[in-house]
Amino acid sequence: MRVLVLRPEPAAARTADRLAALGHEAVRLPLSKAEHAVDAVKAALAEPHGAIAVTSAEMARLFEGLGGAPAAHRDTIVFAVGEATAKAMRRNGFTDVISAGGDGESLAEVIAAHVRPKGPLPHPLLYLAGNPRGPGFAARLAAAGIPFRTVEGYRMVPLAPTREAVEAALLHPVPDAVLLYSRESACAFFALAPLAEAPDRFAALRLLCMSANVAAAVPQGFPARVAVARAPSEESLLALL
Repeated sequence: MRVLVLRPEPAAARTADRLAALGHEAVRLPLSKAEHAVDAVKAALAEPHGAIAVTSAEMARLFEGLGGAPAAHRDTIVFAVGEATAKAMRRNGFTDVISAGGDGESLAEVIAAHVRPKGPLPHPLLYLAGNPRGPGFAARLAAAGIPFRTVEGYRMVPLAPTREAVEAALLHPVPDAVLLYSRESACAFFALAPLAEAPDRFAALRLLCMSANVAAAVPQGFPARVAVARAPSEESLLALL
């Protein structure tokens, strides 16, 4: 199966390797890249915080660029959105990492369940966030009465691939499926010229979405078939293949 991967690098390369191991042909067309706010994260870590929360493995890549977790913070509790992010943080030297179910709401619930029996954290939770991000995690923390401070550790910057690159990925030949990990990447995908100009060419394309929120970005009436992963993880997404 020819599968289109829109993730930023280096995540796209890792996904392509997984697809190849499953016997599929991966076509990489990143539509964004991450810009890390290293100085902002360093400054945030220097301030008192009771624990760290991360909602993307992109934060692990930031720490990888720093040479791993700073020595003074390796034992700090890290709440990670899912197991893939948790593993990435552990690889970078954080020793006390607690994983949630894969989305921001479940992460907030895990944090609340951890905090309630022990009482309030000694300092506010440090939320190392990305931009853009959904409101669910912060809203659930606020509803649970957990003090936190949000610091943007990275932002996703749109990329504009050449028309030649887009046509090579989308038309020669048309992919069998596309992996849609986020609402932002889905919106960028449907704005590409071949899809906007002649959507009927993609009637057989399978749109594999990480969540219902991502699937909601599919334009009304678009002829392709939509499928939503059972859980917000790459394993569940690839299982749709």
